[in-house]
Amino acid sequence: MAGGLRLDEIVARLGGELRGDGAVVVRQVATLASAGEGEITFLANPKYRKQLATTAAAAVIVPPQAADDTSLPRIVHANSYAYYARVAALLNPPAQRPMGAHPSAVVHSLLPASASIGEHVVIGENVRLGENVTLYPGVVIGDGVCIGDGCCLYPNVVVYRDCVLGARVTVQAGAVIGADGFGYAQDQGRWLKIPQIGRVLIGDDVEIGANTTIDRGALEDTVIGNGVILDNQIQIAHNCRIGDGTAMAGCVGVAGSTRIGARCTVGGAGMIIGHLDIADDVHISAGTMVTKSITRPGQYTSIYPFEKHDDWLHNAAQIRRLAQLAERVAELEKKLEKQDSKD
Repeated sequence: MAGGLRLDEIVARLGGELRGDGAVVVRQVATLASAGEGEITFLANPKYRKQLATTAAAAVIVPPQAADDTSLPRIVHANSYAYYARVAALLNPPAQRPMGAHPSAVVHSLLPASASIGEHVVIGENVRLGENVTLYPGVVIGDGVCIGDGCCLYPNVVVYRDCVLGARVTVQAGAVIGADGFGYAQDQGRWLKIPQIGRVLIGDDVEIGANTTIDRGALEDTVIGNGVILDNQIQIAHNCRIGDGTAMAGCVGVAGSTRIGARCTVGGAGMIIGHLDIADDVHISAGTMVTKSITRPGQYTSIYPFEKHDDWLHNAAQIRRLAQLAERVAELEKKLEKQDSKD
């Protein structure tokens, strides 16, 4: 926002407690270490608390426990990180593209006047767009697709036929929604392709990262719940169901027909094999391979911790011997039992 916002204007919009001069104007957000004139920063991680004394920011956002650690103008809020996110959104509104369809767009459906259709966009037949939808250059929308109000699809997104996007869905560049799932049957050494006749159904307020792919269902639909966040380069296979509010970091792979509950998280490069059920509120650590269903909430980790290569080789060798050691222990236990019975 070129002119910036006064602190008291921010508090009037977002709430929180203002301490200090409310007339201070901020134009951008920054870190504690880099902030300067006209910038507002925030403290979310206690390990950076000492930087409150040295920051050159014009103002800060702090949790209540750090409210007295600085004399700078400040906004006090219990969730300082979420408050920072809202302030960043106020100061950095999304760019507005012109309404209407660019002359190079190829459009086979009726569009609302509020839609913004960029260069070389292709829209198939019987497509339904909600109000204030933005399609950036190169987007391709297949026949029968339904896109809800306020959606934004960035360059070169492809949405295949009959898929449904709810309201306020953001899809980053290069993502593919509704491509065929990996469905094949073997017949005498040959692979027979199985037609993928399901759809992808995406709820409201979902964000899908760049180059992420969500496959259409084979028979049933692939379903992404409300408020789901998918990072870049994620693969969601056919017939999966992702519960409301779940978040996945980059390079996660979810194999077919897996059901993931609500409010789950999956760290980067986590892998989940097919036909599993994951309960609500499950948190899977980065790099973890999930090979069986998880029925209880909590944190789950399978990756072996990072260490020096020589130490890793030594420990890996010990792990390989565990089965042999277990057999020897079992034999010793049997001998001890026999000995005890004789005594």
